[in-house]
Amino acid sequence: MLDRVLAQFDLRPLSINKVEDSHSSTVYKCKLSNGEINFIKISYSKLKYRREKEAYGILKGRVLIPKLVADWSGDRECPGAFLLSELKGKPLTTSASPTVAFQVGVLHASMHNVQPTSEIKMTGIKNEFPNWSTFIEDQFYNFSIDTKEVIEEELYKKASVKFEEMKQRLPSPNGPSFIHMDFRPANIIVEGDRVSGIIDFESVRFGSTESDFTKLYRDFLSFDSDLFNAYQQGYKSIRPLIDLELVLPFYLFTDTFNSIGWCKRRGLEANTLFFEKNLANLKKMLCN
Repeated sequence: MLDRVLAQFDLRPLSINKVEDSHSSTVYKCKLSNGEINFIKISYSKLKYRREKEAYGILKGRVLIPKLVADWSGDRECPGAFLLSELKGKPLTTSASPTVAFQVGVLHASMHNVQPTSEIKMTGIKNEFPNWSTFIEDQFYNFSIDTKEVIEEELYKKASVKFEEMKQRLPSPNGPSFIHMDFRPANIIVEGDRVSGIIDFESVRFGSTESDFTKLYRDFLSFDSDLFNAYQQGYKSIRPLIDLELVLPFYLFTDTFNSIGWCKRRGLEANTLFFEKNLANLKKMLCN
């Protein structure tokens, strides 16, 4: 399939290497004859292709993102593909400075400031905000079909009860906003003390901002209070920040539960470490 995508883009790279930290679509790093770096992204599904293409149109000029050099809508065998410019730098890590964390907050808030309008025609990206509670329930119970098959029955029952109890305590949704749904360090590119931008838009929606802090907190903000404070200051410099203490426990719990179902769906053998980590976390959460 890669050869066909290269032919579609009329691309003859000097070298091409698969990007390992891509858990859904397939991504390749290409070095071109002029020394530049481009990325080829082959979408996991037609829906994810449509979402990503629409996201580039919506976010262009508003948020730091790669340049969409070219795209191919695919055929019966290929869901679709993108040729993207390089964002200089490497994925965000917990060794980043508060200066970087501040910029991550600015980036996140700038994205959340993007709202749906009648001018935006969408076939891939949905506006889930009007029925946000139903959307969250559907996600939980959709993944629960898979989760139930790989955890103890008693653990599953406790998780279901906890979900319903915590859901009742949520504040009113905050939005509608453009939400990334996978806003984690691997998708945030940093060069030195400067944030270059954000990548990967195959899961995006319009919805409530409350769900979009979860993975960033889990993998970055929770490790250092200085980073957390700097991030919040950056976010607040663009738009008001909701009370994260009210929503993070619920979304951290649902993310853990849903991730177990995701591992089952995508293959336990290929995702063993992620599965075991989330199973251990789920047991801790249900013991508290």
